[in-house]
Amino acid sequence: MIAVCLPPPLGAPRRLRTLAPHLAERGLSPVLPEIPDDDRPPHAARYVARASLETARGLPAEDPRAPLALVAEGGAGPLLGAVGAAQRAAHRPVHAYVFVDAWLPQPGSPTRADIAARQSPEDAAPVLPEAPEGFLTEPLPTVADWPDAPCGYLCVDPAFAHVAKLAGMRGWTVREAHPQDAGTALAELIHALR
Repeated sequence: MIAVCLPPPLGAPRRLRTLAPHLAERGLSPVLPEIPDDDRPPHAARYVARASLETARGLPAEDPRAPLALVAEGGAGPLLGAVGAAQRAAHRPVHAYVFVDAWLPQPGSPTRADIAARQSPEDAAPVLPEAPEGFLTEPLPTVADWPDAPCGYLCVDPAFAHVAKLAGMRGWTVREAHPQDAGTALAELIHALR
């Protein structure tokens, strides 16, 4: 199985790059798309398009239809359904969706600011990244028939414990891990969702 590790938008710091070697050690083939051009409108559409293009480039030539696990970190989480729809449109099967310290997709056309406000604990102000104008307020794409494969959530940063709880309320498989054990936990979660 190919594990496509989608970075947070806008080049935010990411954990998935350090977890990729652990995936390879456990029989998964990591693909690490680079998404450098989502810094101008339409941000979400650019992210989804680039993620799809880079995923296709990272697939093995001998098996371009290998099953995928789409793994999103941080702000890439709300775009995971749209990235999955793009993979299905390209006839690449998605077998699992995994969120690592990531916001969750929501129905309708929420903005990033809406998602952060709705998924933050009641008494906590949402933490929003510094972003270009319009990034936090653009409506995000949603996919009506998503999820079309099992979903899981890996919580490494305690700041995302509330979001992990929301994922559990959706019936998803949720795991917690220390940073030094996150690679192993991620690989085990992907295997559990297959």
